[in-house]
Amino acid sequence: MKLTEQQWQQRLTDEQYRVTRLKGTEYPFTGELLHHTADGTYHCICCGAVLFASDAKFDAGCGWPSFYQALEGRVKYDTDTTHGMQRTEILCSNCDAHLGHVFDDGPAPTGQRYCVNSVSLRFQHATKA
Repeated sequence: MKLTEQQWQQRLTDEQYRVTRLKGTEYPFTGELLHHTADGTYHCICCGAVLFASDAKFDAGCGWPSFYQALEGRVKYDTDTTHGMQRTEILCSNCDAHLGHVFDDGPAPTGQRYCVNSVSLRFQHATKA
């Protein structure tokens, strides 16, 4: 999904734009999805692509929603050397929205912690079968 910066600004709130398009970070422990535990899927706030399943979400105690895996092919990775650190940035593979970072200190089965900004996500409840 390719939009101009002006189109993104019109489509997103100021905070969503700052985080997803300018690679910002929301303040820890402030995101509305931090303690969210309902069954469903988490989608990119920019383009709507499904990124994470609720069964991969866990409480890492870090202040941001955390997942031990992304859905296959839905997230891409880039090296982030800002703030004097080397981290792995995670982006929506469909629209390049900045989601957060992934670290190698998560639980089994993957050992990974996808640390994601709440403001970059939209939750969709699972449908009852």
